[in-house]
Amino acid sequence: MSNKIVMASLMLALGLLLAGTELTGAQSIGVCYGRNGDNLPSQAEVIELYKANSIGRMRIYDPDQATLQALKGSNIELILGVLNDNLQALTDPAAASNWVQNNVVAFSSDVKIKYIAVGNEVPPGDTKAQYVLPAMQNIQNALASANLQGQIKVSTAIDSSLLAVSYPPSSGAFSDPANQFISPIISFLVNNGSPLLANIYPYVSYVQNMQSIDLAYALFTSPGVVVTDGAYQYQNLFDALVDSLYSALEKAGGSSLAIVVSESGWPSEGGTAASPENAGTYYANLISHVKQGTPKKAGQAIEAYLFAMFDENLKAAGTEQHFGLFTPSKQPKYQISFA
Repeated sequence: MSNKIVMASLMLALGLLLAGTELTGAQSIGVCYGRNGDNLPSQAEVIELYKANSIGRMRIYDPDQATLQALKGSNIELILGVLNDNLQALTDPAAASNWVQNNVVAFSSDVKIKYIAVGNEVPPGDTKAQYVLPAMQNIQNALASANLQGQIKVSTAIDSSLLAVSYPPSSGAFSDPANQFISPIISFLVNNGSPLLANIYPYVSYVQNMQSIDLAYALFTSPGVVVTDGAYQYQNLFDALVDSLYSALEKAGGSSLAIVVSESGWPSEGGTAASPENAGTYYANLISHVKQGTPKKAGQAIEAYLFAMFDENLKAAGTEQHFGLFTPSKQPKYQISFA
């Protein structure tokens, strides 16, 4: 083999390695893009803000056409949401097929849709809960008809309230009502190789249990191990919450499932422990931490989406309006790097 060929091979290998490294770095963290405000930038401006900050993943909560148009050619990976109010309609296979044609197939060649989140935090006791799995199945079938089932995975987003037990993490278990709701969904996810999307909020756990949870444990700033659970040692609450959900999945036939953290954030004002200092600390530490994985899944980077891109002034008063990483004028609230 000539020196030129050897050199060309080495350059190609180096190029692929660098390309892979760059891709991983650019897409290591995602940010949720909600539009529940009357003072937010245009969708095209938002996509440019993602690109300018090397944010390689986005979650949106409905198939907003202007956002999907602006995402074309951006290379940003997307979680595309189905609104809870639309779940019942999508139990009709024809309606699901139309939804997929209009919002997925129409954009699939130019927009990197990775997951479809069919519903967000639907409570097991809610009347809408009965529609989640049928809608997921119909969306899945429509994707298969379009030959996109290998490219786009169908899931739903849950929160930690489905757990009856979350401490210690190894004892994590779904409540009885949650089990009836989530067990068939777990089977669907296992059969289709889809992850479970989970919204994980140490902030909520902290403010609801301040007598037993230290703020440093919630902010990733504990100087040492706080919880020892058999072979696993926990230095932060985020890992404990994720691993308690993994334990619950194992007990419910979902030991093969991966968890994608589809929301996690900390408010900058509006409630207990809600301050720019705490929020900035949480976001910065979460970004650096997800590369490591949890004690149960050590070394396996966590795909995580920060909540949220902007403060949204049409949400309920209090902390809900203050989860933004940026102000509506596109100014960063914190000095953090997303890449």
